[in-house]
Amino acid sequence: MKTIFREYDIRGIFEKELNEQSVKLIGYFLGQKIKGDKIVAIGYDARSHSPVLRDYLTSGLNHAGCKVLDMGMVATPVNYFSNYIEHDGVTTDASIMITGSHNPSQYNGFKITVDKAPFFGEEIYSLGDEIIANQLTQIPNNITATLIDVKTPYINYMIENFSHLRKMKTKMILDGGNGVVDTVISDIFDGLGLDYKGLYMKPDGTFPNHHPDPSVEENLVDVKKVLEEEGDIAFAYDGDADRIAVLTHKHNIKGDQMALLYAMKMKNPTVIGEVKCSQVMYDELERRGATAIMYKTGHSNLKVKMRETGADLACEVSGHIFFKHRYFGYDDAIYATLRMLELIYDGIDLDQEIDSLPKVFSTEELKVETTEEEKFKIIDEVKIVLKNPPKDFPKIKTIIDVDGVRINFEKGWGLVRASNTTPVLVTRFESTDEALAKVYEESVNKLILNAKQHLIERA
Repeated sequence: MKTIFREYDIRGIFEKELNEQSVKLIGYFLGQKIKGDKIVAIGYDARSHSPVLRDYLTSGLNHAGCKVLDMGMVATPVNYFSNYIEHDGVTTDASIMITGSHNPSQYNGFKITVDKAPFFGEEIYSLGDEIIANQLTQIPNNITATLIDVKTPYINYMIENFSHLRKMKTKMILDGGNGVVDTVISDIFDGLGLDYKGLYMKPDGTFPNHHPDPSVEENLVDVKKVLEEEGDIAFAYDGDADRIAVLTHKHNIKGDQMALLYAMKMKNPTVIGEVKCSQVMYDELERRGATAIMYKTGHSNLKVKMRETGADLACEVSGHIFFKHRYFGYDDAIYATLRMLELIYDGIDLDQEIDSLPKVFSTEELKVETTEEEKFKIIDEVKIVLKNPPKDFPKIKTIIDVDGVRINFEKGWGLVRASNTTPVLVTRFESTDEALAKVYEESVNKLILNAKQHLIERA
């Protein structure tokens, strides 16, 4: 059970780990941690078990003395938005989004916001410890909640703030991936009179057409085909609509490239990227007069770092884009769509901008299977080995260990970090020389194998 309490959210398999007892306890002890007698808004995604978890969670929160507001099926950014508006004259103290995000349909989880800030890291680990220590505590059924409408004010906000995009001639293709993006996006686009065609827009938590993760190329086959035949630009979304893919006829624009595009319309911005972002992004931002900061992967980590630094923008390669510039500082794929359309409206040629960037050879995120128990131990072992690397290891310039290990070589870099959501190590490699990128990949993979072997020998 301990493994469901992750760095930046709670996530597990329905019934096996997220069941009536565990979820009621999550609601109860979370309610106690936010001091009870608080107003908590709950929303959920399209998975069939999400409303079931909503009821369990509501019972726990009510037992802790909280007042529960139920916003129904919404996108995660709409859930976040609930923290910034009034509901019949009251504001929320916290919000909880029930979602398995881009994970397979048997998964679900909770993204928690308290006082407009993510509830994560040590707060989640501490919550988990308390629940495990009291896992026999019985919580009565009590699904009392007040229904609220967050979608309408969210839709109205977007239409009002992007009214200048009315009747754009650009032809757009949207791939909803059968997630929850179309609980609001069609209403926004219709309100702005935009020209769009939707694929797989009906929410269906079994995800019958493709897996709802737009960072994986094989999930973009259908939208690319329709774009080629009928559109000018395409957007694809994950299961809870906080992750976006942007596709032109030439490029699949990654999150770090998006950040460079968005930053063009900001004056000397501060931009935060994760450790998986291309060095091109950091170098180009600095060259243009921006301040670039490298930080940990994870939506909660980046939101907290944005508040700490006053950053205007943050990004993950996977397509989480966070705007504080003209917005609230959380990841919102729908808002990111409108900001991308705004760039086109302002005359920016997306393909030309991407083509003008320095050429590098980058791998996708490569995953090394391991276990929840071993993944962080392997990273620690890799750090030890790097203090005295093998003689044939590429020359190291610097090592950044803010999140896993990012090794800067003379003509590129390699990364190995433990995923906080799945039992894998995530690696990525980049170089100005394609052959060297492969050398970096092979060398770091050998290092990982050696680290695993050392752990076995010491066990």
